[in-house]
Amino acid sequence: MKMLLVAGHPDLSQSVVNAAILDEVARALPGVPIRKLCETAPGGVFDIPAEQAALAGADLIVWQFPYHWYSLPWLMKKWLDEVFVHGFAHGTGAKLAGKKLLVSFTTGAPEAAYTGQPGSVADIRELVSVFPAVAKACGLDYLAPMWLNGVSFASRDDAAAIARQQTLARDYADRLVARIRGIAG
Repeated sequence: MKMLLVAGHPDLSQSVVNAAILDEVARALPGVPIRKLCETAPGGVFDIPAEQAALAGADLIVWQFPYHWYSLPWLMKKWLDEVFVHGFAHGTGAKLAGKKLLVSFTTGAPEAAYTGQPGSVADIRELVSVFPAVAKACGLDYLAPMWLNGVSFASRDDAAAIARQQTLARDYADRLVARIRGIAG
């Protein structure tokens, strides 16, 4: 199974957790291409044919990103808007049908914020309902999403907090790699 990981963090040089996840995935799955949108699209300008070719060549597409304001970060949303166009991602001549999509993301808020219980923001499963809708529109086989909660941007000046976040990221990456391997068979 050919795989592709699309990393949607808008600036990985400012990331602790998503950067660590990507490093661990690259180490564990060295043959899997990782398209870091902040590097492949400097200034948010995409090479649309290259992005589409990468997607068309994959059987399993993994999105990895920080969850920003209950959605994709701006760069990944722009990528989705510009790359997943009619005639490629959906509609006549669509090229993504039958491929698998695994959505993997991180949140700054702790798990308690996303339980759907009184005092929480909402149920995370309801908040991410747009992703299976995108998959359905494109004929993608949407797999149950994965996420890591509580990796806040607030503690980046604290070396001990950064070390804890990196440990959480590595543990999460191990689970993500195991999931990818399980899907790939």
